[in-house]
Amino acid sequence: MPSTRSALVLAALGVSLTACQSSAPPPVAAVAAAPAAVIADLTPGAGCGPIIARTQSIVAGDVRTGDLSEAVGTRFGADLGKAADACAAGREAEALRLHAAAKARYGYR
Repeated sequence: MPSTRSALVLAALGVSLTACQSSAPPPVAAVAAAPAAVIADLTPGAGCGPIIARTQSIVAGDVRTGDLSEAVGTRFGADLGKAADACAAGREAEALRLHAAAKARYGYR
């Protein structure tokens, strides 16, 4: 059987814990809104142009937000530039191959 002293200690502990409870809702942490993706400058139409332009826009956004270092962004951009050049020259298959290789090299899906 618990002693009176133990019961008093447990009662005091229970009272002290109930004093910590609040009826106010927990505070909500402020979250910064993600920057809007740049979509307006993408090449319209079908084919390799819009695909490469979209990836270039994503990479630029990742560099801007610090998710990708500037040095890696520059190298990735150069690889995407080669794909864009092939696309502009009408070599769509080569452009898409270069685009896929660049994305794989830098861990983009």
